[in-house]
Amino acid sequence: MTQVLARKWRPRTFAELVGQEHVVRALENALTQQRLHHAYLFAGTRGVGKTTLARIIAKALNCETGVTATPCGKCPACAEIDAGRFIDLIELDAASNTQVDNMRELLENALYAPTAGRYKVYSIDEVHMLSRNAFNAMPKTLEEPPAHVKFILATTEPQKIPVTVLSRCLQFNLKQIPQQQIRARLQHILLAESVRFEPAALPLIARAAQGSLRDALSLLDQAIAHGGGSVTEDSARAMLGAVGQDHLHALLRALAARDGAALIAEADRMAERSLSFDAALQDLASLLHRLTLAQSVPDTIGDDDPDHAVLGELAAGLAPDDLQLYYQIAIQGRSDLGLAPDEYAGFTMTLLRMLAFAPAGQGVPAVASPPAAVRPAPAPESKKNRGDAAWPELVEKLGLTAMTLELAKHSELVARDESRIELRIAQTHQQLLDGPYQERLKAALEKHFGARLRLIVTVADDAGGSPAAIAGREKQRQHAQAAAAIEHDPFVRELLENFDGRVVDSSIKPVQ
Repeated sequence: MTQVLARKWRPRTFAELVGQEHVVRALENALTQQRLHHAYLFAGTRGVGKTTLARIIAKALNCETGVTATPCGKCPACAEIDAGRFIDLIELDAASNTQVDNMRELLENALYAPTAGRYKVYSIDEVHMLSRNAFNAMPKTLEEPPAHVKFILATTEPQKIPVTVLSRCLQFNLKQIPQQQIRARLQHILLAESVRFEPAALPLIARAAQGSLRDALSLLDQAIAHGGGSVTEDSARAMLGAVGQDHLHALLRALAARDGAALIAEADRMAERSLSFDAALQDLASLLHRLTLAQSVPDTIGDDDPDHAVLGELAAGLAPDDLQLYYQIAIQGRSDLGLAPDEYAGFTMTLLRMLAFAPAGQGVPAVASPPAAVRPAPAPESKKNRGDAAWPELVEKLGLTAMTLELAKHSELVARDESRIELRIAQTHQQLLDGPYQERLKAALEKHFGARLRLIVTVADDAGGSPAAIAGREKQRQHAQAAAAIEHDPFVRELLENFDGRVVDSSIKPVQ
C-alpha cells in the first residue's frame, strides 16, 4: 500500500526540516555541547514540525552512536523511532488523555529506567488540552525529573498552558513556513516521485496550505489524484476553488476606472466558475499588499517575478490611499462574509463598498517598475503648432479611461502636424508605456482627428507641460493663495498671537 506523502516525506533529520532554522540551530548546538534540558515545549500552528522535531530529538538522544545532533538513522533505535514503535518513545495525544489519572500514571512510569534506549522520551501533543488537575500533577516531575527522562510538549495554543508548566520548559516558537519554501519542497518531492507537474500549480497549493507543510503535502496528494497522476494548474485551481490572478487584475482595473458595471460583470464571471469568494477576498488582500509594496519599496518586486509587468501597471493606476482603503475593506468584507445573505451578495457588496468610498480624485503615484524600451527624448523642437496650449482640453474630449487616460494626462505635447503627434513623459511615469496604452491613445486620437497618425512618446527628466503637471501647479497655487489669506486674516493672527498657536498647513483646503 502506498504511503501518503505527508508520512513518506516526514523529515528524519534536522537537516531535512523546512522553515525552522532558528529552532534547529539551537537544538543542534545544545546536543553537540551536551547541554540538554529536561523539558522542551514546541509551540506553533498545525503541520509546521512539532511532533517531527520530537522524533528527531528522540533519535538524537538514543542513537547507538551516542547523543548527537546527527543521528545515524540506521541503528535499531533510529529505525524503530522512524517506524513509530520504539518502546522508550511514549507519544501521547493530550486531547485523548486529559484526566489527572492518566497523567499520574504517566509520571509514575517515568520513574522506571528505559527499557532499550539511553533516555525515556515522553512526547505529549496538544498539551494545552490537559485538565487543570492533570496540569497540577506535572510541575514537580518537570522540575526534578529522573536523569533518564526527557519531556517534549507540543501545542498550538501556548497561552492556555499554566505558567507553572511553562516556566519549567525550554520553549521554542515554530513559525509558519514561507510559501517559497513550501513551493521548493513540493517541487523536490514531485521530481523525486517522478510525477509530472506544471510549475504554476505549486504556488496555488503552497498558498492554500497557509504555512503548514503537512497540509501542503496532503493537498499535493489530492492534486495528484484530481489530475489523474499529474499536477496541472487547471486541476489544482479546480480542486482548490482558487481564484485566478486575471480575475483579480480585472477587478482592480475596474476599480481604477470607477466602472461599477465592469466590477459586477467580473464578479458574475467568477460566480459562473463557482470560485470561492472567501478565497477571492483573501487573494485580493494579498495582491493589494503586493501593490503597496511595489509603490513603497519597488525592489521587493524582482525583475524575475512573473507578475512584474502587471504589478507595475496596476500600481501605477491606483493611488496609495486607494490601496490602503481597498485592503481594509477586503479584510473587513472577508470577516463579514458569513453574515451576508449569501457569499455572492457579500462579495459584490464589498466591491461596491470599495467603489463607493474611493476618493473622487484621480491622483496617480509615481512607481518604479521595469523601464520601457523607449528611446531618449530629443531636444524640444523650436517650432510647435498654435494648438499646443489646447492639449489638456483635447485630453478631456478623447473619452479616455483608466491607464490610457493617465498616460495622456502625464504626457506633454512636444510637436504635432497632420500625420504625427509627439508627446513627452517624465521618467517617474514611464511605466505607463509598458502596456497597450499607447495604441489605445493613438486610436482615440485618430478617431478624434479622422485621420491616421503616427504617435511618438519619448521619456525625459520632466514633463512640466502635461495636464497633470499643470493641474498640480494650479492646485499648489490655490493652496498657497488660501494659506496667504489665512495668514493675513486679522482674527487668525489674533488667535496665533494670544494663544501661541500655529496653522497646520495640511489642514488648509482651498474653496473651489
